[in-house]
Amino acid sequence: MKLQILVFSVLMCLYSSASQSTERRPCAEFAPLTFGVLPFVSARRLVERFAPLANYLTQALASEVRLETAPDFVAFVQRTSEAHRYDILFTAPHFYSSASNAGYRLVARVDSPGMRALIVVPEHSEIKRVSDLPGKRMSTLDSKSLASLLVKKHLRENAIDPENDLTIIYTPTHNASLLSAYHGVTDAAALMRPPYEAASKKVRESMRIIAETERAPHMPISVAGKISQSCTADIRRVLLSMSLTAKGREVLKHNRFSGFSEAQAEEYESMKNLMQVINK
Repeated sequence: MKLQILVFSVLMCLYSSASQSTERRPCAEFAPLTFGVLPFVSARRLVERFAPLANYLTQALASEVRLETAPDFVAFVQRTSEAHRYDILFTAPHFYSSASNAGYRLVARVDSPGMRALIVVPEHSEIKRVSDLPGKRMSTLDSKSLASLLVKKHLRENAIDPENDLTIIYTPTHNASLLSAYHGVTDAAALMRPPYEAASKKVRESMRIIAETERAPHMPISVAGKISQSCTADIRRVLLSMSLTAKGREVLKHNRFSGFSEAQAEEYESMKNLMQVINK
């Protein structure tokens, strides 16, 4: 009888410990968590910039987080909306709508008022303003990128047809777009302001901004619908508190982020209209 009581007590202790462990680690049952990051920079730079964040999340959530991306924007959106491949999602603001339709829940965004795209030209270029672009060559990111959509909208608002009035050269990354104009392969380059500001001083001092587009909300982070509410809440807690610790701030420096803040789905509603540019 005493042996039975002892065995029962041990089992209860083990169950209690396991239960408490799960409560303290709500994401453990979903590990490894796949952290999907939009391929807006080269694979090497993406790892350099986001691996520290994945490692930080792994430690803070006490659950492994693995970094993953895709070959291009189309594949990334497909893996998000159709394959539901990513558990934690870092995507472009105009792609959040399709992610939301696929069940992703918004948990945070980069703590910034928003982002603008730029059109830049070499410092000594004869191009002084947007109206000088017709007949020229302009490099830009993937046709479905936020930079391309914002710039095309800006051109149309200035009575320029981006598909017929100039030659657009698509590049794999923001940096490739910038360097195309820097090296004279194209006459102008379009890219988002953050990667332009992150470019080398030598390159930036050799370029000149001729246009800046309207502002778009910054990059959102969302969590797949298959992830529990408790795990989702833990992910949100970790992200929103990153800027409050020295370790968190050090990780944020890899992306030049000041931190993450609360996000509202309404912020990204305006992006639905911008998406119509893709089909024009």
